[in-house]
Amino acid sequence: MKRVRPTLTESQYFILAALMDGPLHGYGIVKATERATDGRLKLAVATLYGALERMEQTGLVVADHEEIVDGRARRYYRLTEDGTARLEQEALRMQQASAHVIGRTSFPGTVPA
Repeated sequence: MKRVRPTLTESQYFILAALMDGPLHGYGIVKATERATDGRLKLAVATLYGALERMEQTGLVVADHEEIVDGRARRYYRLTEDGTARLEQEALRMQQASAHVIGRTSFPGTVPA
């Protein structure tokens, strides 16, 4: 029997998507997710680092490198191969799910335009 992985949360999905172009530090991830969602998703610091920790434990991301900026450590994260594959699987799952709705002329209980 094939084991089905749970879907990614919206935050996890956009964090992984932010890392598609290469390693980013926390603030860069926050800004990339805001841009990708037109400001709809604003990640709190605790949410971001909690998600990164869980995704690091499951092998979806790894700490890539650190640098010191103004006396503070800035850690950069990157996608792993598993993270890239998981992101692609989730994007395909959402595309297939939305195909059942997109293109219909009307929804039950609504009046067509």
